[in-house]
Amino acid sequence: MKRVLVTGVSSGLGEAIAQECLERGWEVYAMGRTPNKRFENRPGYYFFQVDLGEVDLLRDAVIPFVRDHDFDLVILNAGVLGEIKPMPEISLEEIRHVMDVNVWANKQIVDALLTHAQCRQIVAVSSGAARNAHKGWGSYAISKAALNTMIKLYAHENPAIHFSAIAPGVIMTPMLQRLFKSADPSVYDSVQRIRDGLILSPEEGARRFLAGCEKALEHESGSFLDVRTMDLQS
Repeated sequence: MKRVLVTGVSSGLGEAIAQECLERGWEVYAMGRTPNKRFENRPGYYFFQVDLGEVDLLRDAVIPFVRDHDFDLVILNAGVLGEIKPMPEISLEEIRHVMDVNVWANKQIVDALLTHAQCRQIVAVSSGAARNAHKGWGSYAISKAALNTMIKLYAHENPAIHFSAIAPGVIMTPMLQRLFKSADPSVYDSVQRIRDGLILSPEEGARRFLAGCEKALEHESGSFLDVRTMDLQS
């Protein structure tokens, strides 16, 4: 039986990943701010409620939950988008919040795992925005680019663990729904391209992402990968 740690399971991709893992008979250790009632009393599901935005306290807070466990796979999924708007309109406070959740929370969790648990593979949910840096995506693009670099650093420093940052493609999540409601596609053409492109259900996105995690082991540790360009065939 595999043991998987997943962050951000209240909805969207994280919820679908947890569900898929449970259906495969894996143990799921989940962390996040909001419990998911869908998984209450499910055998093999363990939830630790914690605010990932409280980064200064996070490392010590999660240690009791992960201590002495052996995780086959860690999926750092939790993240926030931030508001889509021009860089001069984004305050440092807004950028700091997105960086805290998308980057520094993951650092705190990984540091806790490295010192108090055993891990075979750690995967951060990244985004094509890390490379594309489209107009309006400032906070999110910066945070995902930083996340990719941080994952590569951990890979170089911890050769016994396989690290990767994987973009899951476009998935119909609450985050994407908020994007469609708040960002004007006539101003931000990248939003229109997303609308016109392939959008996966969370369930299909989760299956493809887990296949990507398995295939990532064939790539150099620390790599940034995108499921849309990966060969996911067994």
